[in-house]
Amino acid sequence: MNTDRFNLTVDEYLAETNVLFYLNDAVTQLLEHKEEYTQFGVVRYFAEYFTSVKNGNHVLFREFSYIKMTPHNRESFIHIFWKCFRQIGKNGDLLAMSEYSSLLQLLCPDFPTEMVQNTARIVLMDDATDCLMSFSDFIYSFQIQFYYEEFVESVSVIYEDLLSGKNPNTVIVPTSTSVEQLSSAANKEPDPQEGVDSSIFCECIEGLCERFKHKFPSTVAIKEMLESSQRVSFYGFLMALAKHEGVNQDIGALPNKSDLLIDPEMDQELERLIAQVAISPTSNNSSSSALGQKETSKKASPRKSLHQRKRIEMESDGSTEETDSSEN
Repeated sequence: MNTDRFNLTVDEYLAETNVLFYLNDAVTQLLEHKEEYTQFGVVRYFAEYFTSVKNGNHVLFREFSYIKMTPHNRESFIHIFWKCFRQIGKNGDLLAMSEYSSLLQLLCPDFPTEMVQNTARIVLMDDATDCLMSFSDFIYSFQIQFYYEEFVESVSVIYEDLLSGKNPNTVIVPTSTSVEQLSSAANKEPDPQEGVDSSIFCECIEGLCERFKHKFPSTVAIKEMLESSQRVSFYGFLMALAKHEGVNQDIGALPNKSDLLIDPEMDQELERLIAQVAISPTSNNSSSSALGQKETSKKASPRKSLHQRKRIEMESDGSTEETDSSEN
């Protein structure tokens, strides 16, 4: 149990946990589908809604505006994406940006392509974004781009200002060394390949973090990365964040890289399903087959898939069964 929550005021606790946001969404969903939910009880509905939020299944097939609204939602979506598609990495398949975009849209139909493009730029260091990417490279970079979206955008502004020799719009405590370095940088032609001075970049980011209202990586990790080289590029910095195990652990959505493709529970579930299919008797009755096709086509309705989610009858944590239903 996290005892830190007992040190918070009521308002601080509500703000940190986003309880009011989830309560508002639960009530909205209940009013929109009142007839359906009242059949099995309002109390049960709220219990299952918040159980789903706790387990991280609540983001499946929801709109992007909902998924990105809280850090817990973002973390849950990243985790579900890994659970559903880690087999791609296990098979060693390389996919293009458009294919990763399609996979994300199976879980969130309006997931923006722009975020996938930004992720591809991290992986490929801003080179041609139509190159193939491994699942491992993509998902860790996607985690940084999606979970820390506002931070990445703010750092991009700082980087561009430094690159062009401007004084970044951030409050920092200048030292004699940093002022001299900033002045000399302003007199040079910007070179995107060369990057910017790491120490100045670090000071600017630390100043940003002091007043930043959104989630950001540990300043200790940022310092550790930037102190390892004299100059750094923007995408080099983001790739370093993506590879940093401490940053990954702080987010909590993905395992370490060495364990990325290991999921014993999922493997057991797949083996169980394969065994069921193997022993399932085949029917020669053509009418039964036709009836089965009709039932399948009915299940393929997007409206019904959405109902199934809204009834919160999914108890798994992002298995391939859920992915298949969304694909249909």
